[in-house]
Amino acid sequence: MNYRHAFHAGNHADVLKHVVLLALCDALTAKPAACFALDTHAGQGVYRLHGDAARRTGEAEGGILRLRNARDSDPLLQRYLRAVNVCRGTHSDDAYPGSPWLLAHALRAQDRIACCELQPEEAAALKAAVGGDPRIAVHARDGYAAVRALLPPRDGATRIHRGLVLIDPPYEQQLEEFTPALAAIREGLQRWPQATYALWYPIKQRRSLQRTLRAAAALEAPGGVLVCELLVRPDDSPLRMNGSGMLLVNPPWRLDTTLEPTLDALVPLLAEPGPSPPPARLEWLRPAR
Repeated sequence: MNYRHAFHAGNHADVLKHVVLLALCDALTAKPAACFALDTHAGQGVYRLHGDAARRTGEAEGGILRLRNARDSDPLLQRYLRAVNVCRGTHSDDAYPGSPWLLAHALRAQDRIACCELQPEEAAALKAAVGGDPRIAVHARDGYAAVRALLPPRDGATRIHRGLVLIDPPYEQQLEEFTPALAAIREGLQRWPQATYALWYPIKQRRSLQRTLRAAAALEAPGGVLVCELLVRPDDSPLRMNGSGMLLVNPPWRLDTTLEPTLDALVPLLAEPGPSPPPARLEWLRPAR
């Protein structure tokens, strides 16, 4: 597998993914009980936007670097920008946080995090970035298999009832990747039915996703299935990523209301020059019971 997230760190897809991730963490920590987060495809944990990989693609220019001077007052957007700034203050001026770092930043002392990364070099970098945190277990293993191995989570003899599973696979073969991802969510729901499951996915041509989203709508999820999508250009090219989405299974109560103004604010901030992209999409594929 040749995918390395360092080439894409801080792009428009990361902005969406990490804004939503922080909103999920804030909802989890609103209650005092401990929670657990599993990151199945964790990557390095922290990236350098001035590094060779990021500079080769320049994708951060259309993502986080476009937002650095954003004056939009949306609270969730500002919360994301503050987290990025904390990462820079901790690591370097060109640092960008991956999802493991953001989980560690947003969750609390009583919470637990498991991060899985199969690539040896990426796993070593991840352990260097966050492995010193006693809340975090870094696993050099397949993240899909970890759903079976680590769920339902426990802290010693105590079962943890609340939490999040983040699935962010490489999508080297886009449509094929949905099969194991949805299978992992189905198994997770059987083992830990009250958890939130968040699957990030790229969008080239939206119509190609319809079969996958129909399958997602059939998931037996008591909290429903919500999709949020953000495009930076019209989705009429199969050759590039025109946007991305988050499939949220059992999302926290009123998360759609929380996300709506932030997604609306991000569309003009991240839109590429040329024809305007469609509005952000926030839609229930399956309502909560």
